Amino acid sequence: MKILYAISLSLSLFLTASTAFAQTTPKPNISGIILDENKKPADYVTVVLYKSTDSSIVKTAFTDPNGTFGFTVTNKGSYFYKASNMGYKTLKSKIIVLTEDNHKVDFGSAQLVATAQNLKEISVAVTKPLIERKMDKIVMNVSNSAIMTGSTALEVLQKAPGVTVDQNDKISMMGKQGVLIQLDGKQTYMSSADVANLLRNMQSSEIESIELITNPSSKYDASGNSGIINIKTKKSKNGGTNGSINGTAGYGKNFRGNAGLNLNHRTQKLNIFGNYNYGKNERENQIDIDRISNGKTKDTYFMQVGSSLRKQQNNNFKAGLDYFIDKNNTIGVLVNGYFNHGTEASVNNTLIGPSFQKTDSILISNTLQTNKYNNLSYNLNYKSVLDTAGSEISADVDYSRYNGNDGSKYDNDYLFANGDRMRPIVHTRNNTPSVIDIKAFKVDYNVALSKTIKLEAGVKSSWVKTNNDLQAEEFVNNNWQNDVRRSNQFIYDENVNAAYTNLNKQFKNTSVQVGLRVEQTNSKGNLITTNTVVERSYWDFFPTLFIQQNLSKNNQLGFSYSRRIDRPSYDALNPFVYYLDQYTYNKGNPFLNPQYTNNFEVSYTLLQKYMLSIGYSRVNDVIMEVLLPDTAQKALYQTNANIARNISYNANLNIPVQVTKWWQMNNNLNVFYLSFQAPDLAGNELKTAKTSFQFKTQQTFTIMSGFTAELNGSYESPLYYGTFAIRPRYSIDAGLSKALFNKKASLKLALSDVFNTYKTNLSSIYSGLTYEVRQKNESQIGRISFTYRFGKNEIKPARRRSTGTESEQGRMKN
Repeated sequence: MKILYAISLSLSLFLTASTAFAQTTPKPNISGIILDENKKPADYVTVVLYKSTDSSIVKTAFTDPNGTFGFTVTNKGSYFYKASNMGYKTLKSKIIVLTEDNHKVDFGSAQLVATAQNLKEISVAVTKPLIERKMDKIVMNVSNSAIMTGSTALEVLQKAPGVTVDQNDKISMMGKQGVLIQLDGKQTYMSSADVANLLRNMQSSEIESIELITNPSSKYDASGNSGIINIKTKKSKNGGTNGSINGTAGYGKNFRGNAGLNLNHRTQKLNIFGNYNYGKNERENQIDIDRISNGKTKDTYFMQVGSSLRKQQNNNFKAGLDYFIDKNNTIGVLVNGYFNHGTEASVNNTLIGPSFQKTDSILISNTLQTNKYNNLSYNLNYKSVLDTAGSEISADVDYSRYNGNDGSKYDNDYLFANGDRMRPIVHTRNNTPSVIDIKAFKVDYNVALSKTIKLEAGVKSSWVKTNNDLQAEEFVNNNWQNDVRRSNQFIYDENVNAAYTNLNKQFKNTSVQVGLRVEQTNSKGNLITTNTVVERSYWDFFPTLFIQQNLSKNNQLGFSYSRRIDRPSYDALNPFVYYLDQYTYNKGNPFLNPQYTNNFEVSYTLLQKYMLSIGYSRVNDVIMEVLLPDTAQKALYQTNANIARNISYNANLNIPVQVTKWWQMNNNLNVFYLSFQAPDLAGNELKTAKTSFQFKTQQTFTIMSGFTAELNGSYESPLYYGTFAIRPRYSIDAGLSKALFNKKASLKLALSDVFNTYKTNLSSIYSGLTYEVRQKNESQIGRISFTYRFGKNEIKPARRRSTGTESEQGRMKN
């Protein structure tokens, strides 16, 4: 800690010196403003400055939320710019001249024109595309999609290019697990199971867009070996008092629906905002497992047929306030949270015998699970703009408290093949209250050291404490009694301290960024009942390198490298045992080590829209979910283990196509090779490798002005992942969207998995273990959604706030 404090102090002194130096930073001498078709400021528009003599590129910039852009140019001469954005015609400016007497020029304001065509007297306008490729990420614009309407955030993620969600709701990107999920740029600090729960309870109506960042810079937390998925929630872009209401009803085999309200009020000094969403979802799941348990003298065959019905109600809310001290300084507070509860009833029938054709006995298991999850998060933030060159400092202080309670009741009935009872019904139950406390603070600073050099730096510390108490009981002699074999308490404390810096240098046609993040981790896991303590303290260094080369105005080449870490999720470390039945259970592993990844990526962009990326990664001490045999109980159990090594190659190709004036499509192909090697996994060697691919296509049809249709398809080829061999998965979705009431409202219809084909079938590729799992979730669902927007639109947009505890919450349970 003394070393970290020394680093922090040195960094603070350096930032102070840099701030003083920044006061003399040259200001942009070429500026302008870009407006959209409604004469409102257009943000994140690409503006490229050219020399008029030979049309060579001088510099590239993006507009800010006020639509402004600026360049610092010292060479005298004549210049013009081109501004481009998806859905708009390329805008070319007039020519301006810099001279000794006229060294500062303002282009003034210019308005973009939406791409529009008239086809047989029908006005056809191009809207913002579903998929956009930006310099450092892929963006999926959820709010524009009819197909996404009424879906949960987890279902929306399944439609993102290069993203898959497996049968246990584990998220992969570019074929690799270990994705860091962020909300509005903040880490969630929750376990993978809790993140899945959070995303199941978040509605698509709350989401503006999803950003896929495969190789993040040092500014981001080093967690996530396959990158970061940032979910940006909606926030009003207008001033005055405005808002929206929305409602969705859907039905597959069961009903689901949600409704929400969003409000925003902004004056010159104050911005107040808030939203509330209620959802009710029911989902059916079917699972069949055939497996063989190898014995010393004979094998035992298990044929399990199960079904479950999950019912969930959720209440999500957010409220905040921004106070604008002056034009350069803003302070804000933010509170968000959720109150969710639900049940899941399961029935599993297992036929047991010497072969799959002969049954000696039957196990009937009935399970009722109840859950209740509450979370409240608080954020205090401050931001100061230090000069017109873009130098700024921001700070966040965060506190979050999570309370959960899972209850389960199991009834196991053992029968002979003829249906006679072998023994009395066995009744057991669990109650697992859990509490997670998260505290964090961070400070970020960036400064323009010169017209071509930019420095970013920051520090962050987080403290997380989880307390899980498994209270297991069995029904004996007509009384519930404590089951000392399974009851346990697990307390886990973790502190991560970090400091980072990025240095960006802009050459004529080349941009180079080098960065380094240093993280110091202290953790302690304490299994109270057995007094088993696992403590760790370690330092890690995470370098990054990014190079962007403009070969010509239509050809860009990029290279990136990063080193990353994945710490075990809290539920994976928790050693508790959870039974599906006597022969199927799950347990944690408190001895898991973090895994480390080296990522390399080369990218090529053509015409600012066609994108090809090729990547390589190597992961050591891979944390993998595995299914292993328990030979003593003839059981199959699921756990996590550190597999020795994983090597991955991947190529991702994104091709948007304007087929006709009224038909747009986006095609994404992800090809990847995965290999896993473990010399000793439960006594056997694991060595697997396979090349697989995923293909996703989004088709958008403009029927008439304000009326569009969508048709999306996805296919995932056979895949080897760790000990699993996963068979192909595929589906087709369709949707319609109609603007109403002068575009203040919209009506959307959607049908997901039109032909009800999406299912997960997997088998074992682990030596000595034979099983096959067939799982089908309720995926064919029809939805209807209505949204109405109201209020004044007078003042510039409210700012979006990214807090400091998103990383830690991403490892929790919901």
